Amino acid sequence: MASVDLDVMLAKIKSSQWALADIDWDAPGADKITPEQWPKLKEFMADLMWIEHVGARGFAAMAKKAPNDTLKEIYIYFHAEEQRHANAEMALMKRWGMLDGDELPEPNINIRLVIEWLDKYADDQPLAALGSVIPMLEIALDGALCKFLLDTVKDPVCHEVFAKINDDESRHLGVDFHVLEMLGHGKVSQMAIKMAGTLLTPSMLLGMAAYAPLLSRMRDNIIELGLPEARLYDAMNKYKRIGGRTEAGRRNPWFQVISRHGQWVVDRSNYFYHKPVDALVTLTGRIPKRALPPVPTWVKELTWKPAA
Repeated sequence: MASVDLDVMLAKIKSSQWALADIDWDAPGADKITPEQWPKLKEFMADLMWIEHVGARGFAAMAKKAPNDTLKEIYIYFHAEEQRHANAEMALMKRWGMLDGDELPEPNINIRLVIEWLDKYADDQPLAALGSVIPMLEIALDGALCKFLLDTVKDPVCHEVFAKINDDESRHLGVDFHVLEMLGHGKVSQMAIKMAGTLLTPSMLLGMAAYAPLLSRMRDNIIELGLPEARLYDAMNKYKRIGGRTEAGRRNPWFQVISRHGQWVVDRSNYFYHKPVDALVTLTGRIPKRALPPVPTWVKELTWKPAA
């Protein structure tokens, strides 16, 4: 993957915008979802749609930390695109009879905790942390979840929607890995000290306590749905391969930590990692809904309506 010219990329992003109204949501094919697929697919789509919005909130925070105006504008577009992806996935759920009226899909408790953390703390995190973890989430989305969905769902409208989403994601990944590499410039010792200082802050410790069980829960859910484990390994290896293709990328200590963590997540035989994280999944699953604060107001921007 060659280095990215951000000015050229911004022009490409501006010329590639699309809207939900561009899709014929009443076109034939909705009946291709089988009764056996429907319950699991509903849960899968709800998780997928919320992960898109987690990415949107991450890009909103990164826009505030961008080192130049071009990258800031790119991140503002990416924020809007991730919201559009979430809305398009909701529109598919509506098409398949998975939503009633204007209801939002219910986020699972682990996604809900990550949303709460993002709302409180994302704007205070350094670009080095956000810019290194976002490509891991996006590559899992692009390299595993979306491709798996297209392999298993035969509705042509679903394929049309994800052709547009995947085009956007390819641009996101191009910028993501460019920034990941850019963040690796500097003295390794100084970058490592800064990373250690960030990792030990209470907000980051809370973030890791929310992030780790979410990834484990998602891993188990999609394997149960039928995703081959090899597909997950490929996605995580892609992050390591592309992020580490240059010396600057390999020098980024955040990249080293996140790529190693990705390997732990997909390897279920690593009991030293999965035992405590599974305990966290169980523990968070017992949090009563009434104990959670109201969802952030930015969640209200989600809608399946094509005019959006």
